[in-house]
Amino acid sequence: MPQAGDQAPAFQLADQDGNPVSLAQFAGRSVVLYFYPKDDTPGCTVEACGFRDEHSALEAAGAVVLGVSADSTASHRKFATKFNLPFPLLADVDHTLSEAYGVWGEKSLYGRKFLGITRTTFLIGPDGVLKQVWPKVKVNGHVAEVLAALKGEAPAAGGAEKKSAAKKAPAGKKVAAAKKAPAGKTVTGKPAATKKATAKKAAPAAKAPRAAKKAATAKKAPVAKKPSAGKKPGVGKKAAPVKAPAKKSAKKSAAAKKASRK
Repeated sequence: MPQAGDQAPAFQLADQDGNPVSLAQFAGRSVVLYFYPKDDTPGCTVEACGFRDEHSALEAAGAVVLGVSADSTASHRKFATKFNLPFPLLADVDHTLSEAYGVWGEKSLYGRKFLGITRTTFLIGPDGVLKQVWPKVKVNGHVAEVLAALKGEAPAAGGAEKKSAAKKAPAGKKVAAAKKAPAGKTVTGKPAATKKATAKKAAPAAKAPRAAKKAATAKKAPVAKKPSAGKKPGVGKKAAPVKAPAKKSAKKSAAAKKASRK
């Protein structure tokens, strides 16, 4: 299979309408030459419709699209008509062109081996030199890769940009997450620290009233005891009348003495 930097093998084949198409007639323009296994099969239909849908953009980028398979011109015409394909489909019935580009060989499907075309796309520059090669093409997203290459947005190795972008994307997410994580911790961490600080400061304030209450109760305690001390003098006052009869008996004895003297 020729690689990027090689001279593209020249060719001339009939398209779906029987018109001869050669590489030489597109000198000075980029050529997207894509090989596909068979007309009107699922993967080949998706790929062809992808080139159809982006055909205007591909032409605006200065490219000509040419599809190639080993089907006949009649098969190509039916396929192109069914899906309104606006570009030539070259009939490589004897697979001469497929062999020249190294895409013809043994294939395997459901355990059955056979010879056929491996889905491959070549981007040929205006000077006839291969600019990029996509071997074993996966149809989903392939046309976008080709269009990006035409615009100079893809590297020389086929599919390399997609893989590198896929690797860089998670790294970007990690960086974004790393940047957000400290910010989240800082934002949430400061209020938490403030709350803890205020909680610690508030704790003594909460204890202060309790201490004040204890001091108040301690001061009030002697006041509560004074009334009990005051009761004792009251008891002494009640004891005075008890001695009064003794004085009366003394008076009586004195009176008795006087009576005896008389």
